[in-house]
Amino acid sequence: MQITKQQFMSELDKMYENPKCELNFGSNFELLVAVVLSAQCTDKRVNQVTSVLFKKYNKPEDFVNLPLEKIEELIKPCGFYHNKALSIKSLSYDIIERFGGEVPKTFEELTSLRGVGRKTANVMISLAFDGDAFAVDTHVLRVSNRLGFANTQNPDVCENNLKKIFPKDKWSKMHYQMVLFGRYTCKAIKPDCDNCPFKDKCKNSRVV
Repeated sequence: MQITKQQFMSELDKMYENPKCELNFGSNFELLVAVVLSAQCTDKRVNQVTSVLFKKYNKPEDFVNLPLEKIEELIKPCGFYHNKALSIKSLSYDIIERFGGEVPKTFEELTSLRGVGRKTANVMISLAFDGDAFAVDTHVLRVSNRLGFANTQNPDVCENNLKKIFPKDKWSKMHYQMVLFGRYTCKAIKPDCDNCPFKDKCKNSRVV
């Protein structure tokens, strides 16, 4: 059996009518830092770290003035803390020096910041600036491949496929719906196939 894009969107709407980002943040800058920290780390772990971090350090100036070693110490539980600390310190400096202390709004400006790739920039555009973007993380990539919306392990190729298939005004919502679906149902290990509305159309389905 084949799954249509209409069927997919309809079922996701039933499961997640109002999907929300599960990262905790209080400003665009906090969101940016949280998304950088979330690379290869769970949102739950990031929230545990930022619940302490953001109480004292929540502006670009804070991280510019912090020694790199201190940033590493504060974010260490998120993993890859050497690179993430460098990225946070660098992007904080650039936000101050190049963008007047405000997180930039365009894709090109966002991706000019250290540690900000396509996924992070798309999250910022959709969540911080209410734009249309389709961020592809590990959950979106897995779901897309299992349900036949993509046949690639390249997130950029997957993103292009999804943007061609689904209406632009649905991209941002569908990103979060697919993240939640992948996180709680279509899991990497031991997926909950019994409660999946697509279980009869998985892996080899084709969009029509």
